[in-house]
Amino acid sequence: MDNLFRRTGIDVPEPVRRFLQGETDAWLRVEEYRDGNTLVVRTDVPGIDPDKDIDITVTDGSLHVAARRTEPAHKDQPGYRSEVRYGEFSRSIPLPRGANPEAVEASYIDGVLEIRAQLPEQSGTPATKVHVSRGGGQPPEAPENYTT
Repeated sequence: MDNLFRRTGIDVPEPVRRFLQGETDAWLRVEEYRDGNTLVVRTDVPGIDPDKDIDITVTDGSLHVAARRTEPAHKDQPGYRSEVRYGEFSRSIPLPRGANPEAVEASYIDGVLEIRAQLPEQSGTPATKVHVSRGGGQPPEAPENYTT
């Protein structure tokens, strides 16, 4: 499809091109893990200005992240080709119960956005193991009006 656009000289906007090529997901890919009592969420968003192009909010127990990457000015130059994704990307990540929305911090270093949310202290209650019994080889009794 990309070759067709290039051969015919059709200028197709980036979002339309991605859609026609099957790239419909506009969400951020993240990795998340716990570092002690901190939930860490990281995503790669290179080539943006974090002051203008990133919005992070916490509402209804979820962390909402939105990022924008605008197409470069040189996109109209002859021979321009790009595999970089442009447009708006977002993601909502549920926060564990008791996470403090006031204690969420974010940093942007070398194209990586890292968000840290403080989690409540874990209670010392250990998990309870549930025993699974095995049947004694007898099939369960059939209901009274069941016929075979």
